[in-house]
Amino acid sequence: MVVGVFDSGVGGLTVAKSIIDEKLFDEVIYYGDTARVPYGTKDENTIIRYSLEAIEFFKNFNIDILIVACNTVSAYALDEMRKVAPFEVVGVIEPGVLSITSKRPYLDSSILVIGTKATITSGIYKKMLEVKGFSNIMQIETGLFVPLVEDGILDGEVMEAMLSHYFNGVKTPDYIILGCTHFPLISKSISSYFNGAKLVHSGEAIVEYLQNTHCVHGTDKETILKLFASSSPERLKARAEDWLKGGVYK
Repeated sequence: MVVGVFDSGVGGLTVAKSIIDEKLFDEVIYYGDTARVPYGTKDENTIIRYSLEAIEFFKNFNIDILIVACNTVSAYALDEMRKVAPFEVVGVIEPGVLSITSKRPYLDSSILVIGTKATITSGIYKKMLEVKGFSNIMQIETGLFVPLVEDGILDGEVMEAMLSHYFNGVKTPDYIILGCTHFPLISKSISSYFNGAKLVHSGEAIVEYLQNTHCVHGTDKETILKLFASSSPERLKARAEDWLKGGVYK
């Protein structure tokens, strides 16, 4: 089986990594719209337009399913993408919420959702969590993490200053939803700041979701990863070689 993974930039590599590590598919086609990252600062119509252009890109490949590894696109464009796609399209938000519920937390557990401006403004995580019965939910827009990750700044003084900027005075929650696929790359820094919080990672959530709802249980072969970008593909490949372990890069 062949899976497509779409993200606004390099952050979706965290989802690709989880898929590769579990050997869920024979081949991963990754496309990052690096020329126009981040999507989280853009308006809804623009997000939808860019996302539909991504569908046209993936029509060039014989994929079985497309994973939208961008929370912003998952919040705003999934319905429109599904209308025109000749393959199944799966976002990361529903799997993230299901991942929380699978851990069987108390309904009064404190949950912190962090993401880009567009994702947080949509309120989609909060709405879906409330439907599940959770009420102690805090949302914080943390969009400046995205360009830091794109530049490879994952820890150190700059990252520590940014963590303090966003989270100063915030009590450690029970769970933190990393509502952007860039954020797992700074999960160590976030864990260090919020000692004791459990992190929900889109990549891990997608794997769990595919195994439970699509009966995707993998292959015994090494996964082939093919990388494409709308700008600076060599930079995407360099990030993949830095961040991913396993897979064959093309």
